[in-house]
Amino acid sequence: MRIAPEGWIVLVPLILVALVAPAVVAIFWPWVGGPVAGVGLLLVLWGLWFFRDPVRTPPTGAGLIVSPADGRVIKVDRAAVPKELAGAWPLAPGEPVQRVAIFLNLFNVHVNRVPIAGVIKAKAYVPGSFVNASLDKASEQNERAGAIVITPEGRPLAFVQIAGLVARRIVCHLREGQSVGTGERFGLIRFGSRAEIYFPPGASVEVKVGDFVVAGESVIGKMG
Repeated sequence: MRIAPEGWIVLVPLILVALVAPAVVAIFWPWVGGPVAGVGLLLVLWGLWFFRDPVRTPPTGAGLIVSPADGRVIKVDRAAVPKELAGAWPLAPGEPVQRVAIFLNLFNVHVNRVPIAGVIKAKAYVPGSFVNASLDKASEQNERAGAIVITPEGRPLAFVQIAGLVARRIVCHLREGQSVGTGERFGLIRFGSRAEIYFPPGASVEVKVGDFVVAGESVIGKMG
């Protein structure tokens, strides 16, 4: 099982505590050392499972838009591209476009992947709150990182990582001017969170509320 590199900053201290704590506790309370070791092992196993980074194979086909995250589709609606990206959005700023929101729970893979191949035109980070990512207000109030990718055909697509109630760390490795491929990993969100995708006019949404999607593989839309 591959582990996301970003996960080791959490896993290394967790493993050290899991090894040292039972030994220290056993010195003073021998009968407690065993249970503490068991709890430590469970935490380490959960950490390894949470930061897993499975291999994904993107679908082939022109104009396919894949999910940037594993999780459940909780909203398909129309909304304006986030204000921090509006200046780089090549279409009418403030005009509502089709949006898909995906909620990631604690048990989903949290590695994020690029929805479609192209060049990163803009990237933005906004500090904020940590309300429940399943709530609509999370899109505007929570800490988030967003990007706009321009396809080889000149079509824009915006996607956003949003922190949640437990998630307190967004990792995004994208750079402006960077060429990216469909399904390429670009970062992760630690613990429960939300991802949103903003489609350009003419693109079709291929998912509905309640669908479970897989990052880098599930087709969520098509460019018109």
